[in-house]
Amino acid sequence: MISIAVQGGAWDIPDEMVDAHLHGVRQALKKGWEVLKKGGSAVDAVESAIMILEDDPTFNAGYGSVMNALGHIELDAGIMNGKTLRAGAVACLQNFLHPISIARKIMEESEHILLAGVGAARFAREHGFKVCPADTLVVSRELERWKVLYAGNSAPSEKKSMEYYGDTVGVVAMDKKGVIVAGTSTGGTPHKYPGRIGDSPLIGSGVYADNDVGGVSASGWGEGIITIVMAKAVIDSMACNGGNPDAAAKHGIGILKKKVKGTGGVIAINRKGEVGLAFSTPRMAHAYITAKMKKPVVAI
Repeated sequence: MISIAVQGGAWDIPDEMVDAHLHGVRQALKKGWEVLKKGGSAVDAVESAIMILEDDPTFNAGYGSVMNALGHIELDAGIMNGKTLRAGAVACLQNFLHPISIARKIMEESEHILLAGVGAARFAREHGFKVCPADTLVVSRELERWKVLYAGNSAPSEKKSMEYYGDTVGVVAMDKKGVIVAGTSTGGTPHKYPGRIGDSPLIGSGVYADNDVGGVSASGWGEGIITIVMAKAVIDSMACNGGNPDAAAKHGIGILKKKVKGTGGVIAINRKGEVGLAFSTPRMAHAYITAKMKKPVVAI
């Protein structure tokens, strides 16, 4: 059963941004679903859907990402193929719009899994990805947020820097061959220390896929998600509970809260193509559809 699920970040999405988030996940779902319906691969569906989110200034991924403590944008992304268990990821990547595509290239054409910083940028250039001037990735919303929090040259307090989480976007899909692929992309946390790497590019934390069980994409407080290895925890729960993705997602969120008092959200697809999700934040923009559904679910 072909299926696809999209999430646009688990956090306290303001009322004035709800419509934009719903529109964004709807468009990403539409793009990925078109690929699957035409017989395309899950990896193509995941990449194309995440690219829509990376292009949309609403989301903290690609264009629209938050700025770090120095006012720079550093991007993370990861993708995993559940059939081969091959994965690719980039971290602390600057000056490229679509980190998910570079992560896919690493998965398919590199002996490595995770490349960071200048190494990730060099790999991208060598494989024909277009370099973007840094300011072309900055949106006015994030520039103003950075200016307010820094109030000149002073660093923000820890409390201020923790007030806003527009975190990871992600997609999980199953194609007609039963291949499950999961991917994530993010700008990280606002005002993060330069070089900080979140959960998104870490296989097992922010993303995981295994055809024998399912696929997962996580979003939320990255440090907590890393600590409990969230995506793999959800996969393991699904493997033990008879393949129930909804129960597994809820279990993973429960572990996050119990063990590290963290907040976040996950989307999951099992090996039958069934979708599950859970989140402990006030909102998480999400959308999904399967071959058995007459119309998609788009909610927040």
